Amino acid sequence: MPRIPWIEEEKAEGLLAQIYAEARSRATIPGKVPDIVLTMSWQPNFLKSILDAARLSFSDAALSRAQHEMIASYVSALNRCHY
Repeated sequence: MPRIPWIEEEKAEGLLAQIYAEARSRATIPGKVPDIVLTMSWQPNFLKSILDAARLSFSDAALSRAQHEMIASYVSALNRCHY
């Protein structure tokens, strides 16, 4: 049971359903919306903005996507964060 209530995939409508579909297609685990995305489901406009910013942040630029992911994983481990 999640500590943060979210809107389940099968109950998503409109913009949230679109966001879930895109998140599902980009997910590390194919066909599953990541839990971190689900936690922001009550605010679809905010969620869309966060995902747009993340897409820019994790795109290849000065660092590769893999390097971004390694840094994010390391920081998450330091913070004892599941994500």
